[in-house]
Amino acid sequence: MALGLMFSVVCFGQQPNTATGQGMYFAKKSYVQKSPLPTYQQIKQDLPQPIYDENPLWLDVWWKAWELAFDHFYEPSKESGFVSPHFDAAFDASMFLWDASFITMFTNYAHPMVSSIAGLDNFYCKQYPDGEICREIIRATGKDQKAWVNTENVPLYSAFGYFFVAGQSERTTIKYIGRPTPSPNPHNTLDALNHPILAWAEWESYKITGDKERLKIVLEPLVKYYEALQKYIQQGNGLYMTDWAGMDNSQRNSWLAGGGTGVDISSEMALFARNLSDIAGVLGKKDLAKQYAREADELSAIINKKMWNDRDGFYFDLNLNEEQSSIKTIAGFWPLVGGVASAQQAQALAAQLQNPKTFGRAYPVPTLSADQKAYDPRGDYWNGSNWAPTNTMVIRGLEKYGYDSLARTIALKHLEQVAGVFKQTNTIWENYMPDSLSYGLHLNGKPVAKDFVGWSGI
Repeated sequence: MALGLMFSVVCFGQQPNTATGQGMYFAKKSYVQKSPLPTYQQIKQDLPQPIYDENPLWLDVWWKAWELAFDHFYEPSKESGFVSPHFDAAFDASMFLWDASFITMFTNYAHPMVSSIAGLDNFYCKQYPDGEICREIIRATGKDQKAWVNTENVPLYSAFGYFFVAGQSERTTIKYIGRPTPSPNPHNTLDALNHPILAWAEWESYKITGDKERLKIVLEPLVKYYEALQKYIQQGNGLYMTDWAGMDNSQRNSWLAGGGTGVDISSEMALFARNLSDIAGVLGKKDLAKQYAREADELSAIINKKMWNDRDGFYFDLNLNEEQSSIKTIAGFWPLVGGVASAQQAQALAAQLQNPKTFGRAYPVPTLSADQKAYDPRGDYWNGSNWAPTNTMVIRGLEKYGYDSLARTIALKHLEQVAGVFKQTNTIWENYMPDSLSYGLHLNGKPVAKDFVGWSGI
C-alpha cells in the first residue's frame, strides 16, 4: 500500500449554519486538505488487481471504471460548505443522494487508500433540523436544487408532478388520507424526498471496512432522516409516497399522482429500518435495534397485505383510493432487498426474473416488464432500460433469499453487456437496452450519458 497517497480530512468543531441549523446532527463541520487527492495513475497499483485470463476484456472494463471514477473525484469547494471529497454522479453539476449511495458500493473497494463512504458526509452536513435531506444538492454552492425548495412554505407538493417529460410536468399538491397534514411545512418538495438508501450504503460499507466509529457518527443523522420521511411522506395507510423522481418517465407515475404509494419507496423504508436495526445492534443499542426491527416488520406486513397480488405473483403501487396498479416495473423487486417478501413471494419474483415475457430478457433486468404496452426494447429510460443500480438491488435481494445462482446469472449477463458495449464504444454508459447489445436511449430518443462512472462502475 502506498501510504504516501493517503489523504486526510480534518474536521473542526465549528457550529452548524446558524441561519438554517443544517448539519447540526453530524460531527464533521468543515474540510481541510492535508495532501492532494490521489489520481487514478497514482493509486492504480494499490487497487484490487483482478486476474481473469479467460476474458481480458473484462479486466479492461474494470480499469476503465476506476479511471472514470477518479476522473469524477472531487474536493469540496470553499463555497459549498461540504466536508469531504466525493466520487460524483458524472451526470451534471449536482450531487445526487441515490447516485452517491450506489457509487460507494464499488468505490468502497478503494478502502483504505480512499474513504469512499465519506462522500455521503456532504449530505449529512446539509441536513435540516427536522431531519430532511434533499436528494439533489448543487456541487459548487452546496445549496439544494432550487426547484426542490419549498420557498412558499406550503404543505408538501410535487414541483414537477408525476411525469418528467416536456409538456407533461405540472406541480401537484399532495393529499394526505387518514392522517393530518404535517406541521410545520417541509423544507423540500416531494421531488427531493426519494430513495432513502443512505443507511443501506453505510451498512454495505461497514461490511467491507468494519469501521464501527463511522457508524457512531452517522446513526443520529440517519435516525433523524428516517423520522422526517415518516413525518412527511408516509400516507395514512402506513405506506410511503413518491413521484416522478422515483423513475422519471415510468408509466407507473400517473398511478401515484397526488399521494399514491410506491412499492419501491415503501420497501426502501423497510430496508432503512432494518439497516438502522443492524447499525444499532453493532453499537450495542439493543432496545433501538429491537424498535427498528419491529417497525420494519410492521411496514412489511402492510406492504404484503396491500401491494402483493397473488394472481400475478408481483408487487404493485397503489393509487389514492388504494387500488393496485397493473403496471409491472422494477419497483416490484425492492421487497426482496428490503426483507419484505415471504419465501413464497420471493419464489414468485425469482420466476418473473426468469420469464422472457416479463423481466427475463436477453440482458436483464428491464425496468418495465416486456408484457407492458409501453415497453421499449430500445430502453426509453425507465420504460425498459436496464441500470446498474436497479440490477444491484435485484442481485442483493436475490442473495438475501438464497437465490445465489440466479443472482450470479443476472450479474454476469449485465457484465457481458457492459463489456460488449465497451468494446464497441470504449466507454461505460448510464444504462443499456434490454434486448440488444447497446447502450440505452434517453427520453428524447438520444443516447444516454456516456463515461458514466457514476454508478455504472458497479
